[in-house]
Amino acid sequence: MKDIKLALVGFGNVAQGFVQILAQDGERYARDYGLCFHINAIADPLKGTLFAPDGVPPAELLAAMATPGGLSSLPYDHPTWDALEMIQISPVDAVVELSYTNLQTGEPATTYISEALSRKKHVVTTNKGPIALHYDTLTQLARVHEVKLGVEGTVMSGTPTLRMGMHCMLPAGVTRVQGILNGTTNYILTQMESGMSYADALAEAQAQGYAEADPTGDVEGFDAAAKVAILTRLVLGASLPLEQVERQGITGVTVADIEQAKAAHMHWKLIGSAEITPDGVKASVKPVCLPDSHPLARVSGATNAITFSTAYLGDVTLIGPGAGRLQTGMAVIEDLIEIFKSQ
Repeated sequence: MKDIKLALVGFGNVAQGFVQILAQDGERYARDYGLCFHINAIADPLKGTLFAPDGVPPAELLAAMATPGGLSSLPYDHPTWDALEMIQISPVDAVVELSYTNLQTGEPATTYISEALSRKKHVVTTNKGPIALHYDTLTQLARVHEVKLGVEGTVMSGTPTLRMGMHCMLPAGVTRVQGILNGTTNYILTQMESGMSYADALAEAQAQGYAEADPTGDVEGFDAAAKVAILTRLVLGASLPLEQVERQGITGVTVADIEQAKAAHMHWKLIGSAEITPDGVKASVKPVCLPDSHPLARVSGATNAITFSTAYLGDVTLIGPGAGRLQTGMAVIEDLIEIFKSQ
């Protein structure tokens, strides 16, 4: 049995989803993979810090978050570390980086990841910013220090999109990826198909928790563009600056457009795509009207999907959740198991 010590940067929804999965299935992972995961350190600017050399039971962490005192109510050390100090000081095997996403610079997450890798600590992150902007630099740093960087949760949450594209589909010769990579916009477009206006569909998406109070990152295609950049690098093997992904959001799609498409048995979707062409990589995020026969056309609600076009298998489509507390927490589990099962 291997005991794996973990430090968490951030203790928001995804981190708590990850801990909930450990509380429910940690014993199964120990039995099936011989891996026992321990939460030894946490740093969150709002929820506080925690350090426990022997780890904190996941159920205890979850119970504490339901109390007014939160992490501070637990009988463990509560040092005044910030996230960087925790990474530098805590004696852990891996850092799970779950801070907020910044698609302009990738900070502060890029610094957190770099520091952990430099200190020979494995890293798992669901943060799109560092991976869309600095993947090559970070993976080179991981190689130099002989540790691993897990990034499955940066695209389509726990649905194993990157693992499928990078490993399972690679021998088939992937030439193009095309997908519904943002659940918020797909939910809005689905609601508009049922007769809602854009404004009402957006308001409902916000009420359901799919859209932020400021939905710009989703509805203008920034989130999907970052995922396209990640897919381009990891699945197609081509470096593409984020600013070179052609981007158009869904705010220009009208009810009339939706009705006209429905009459023709077609569906509007915000599609992120990347393709290898004789002139190089072409990548975009934009509304596309798909016929009923297209495998992505009837993917509805907040669900995500991706089609891998290959030389030997033709088109292969993967459909699954693209966001969510437990769903993204599952991506962390997947990466941790992949990193440690062969060590």
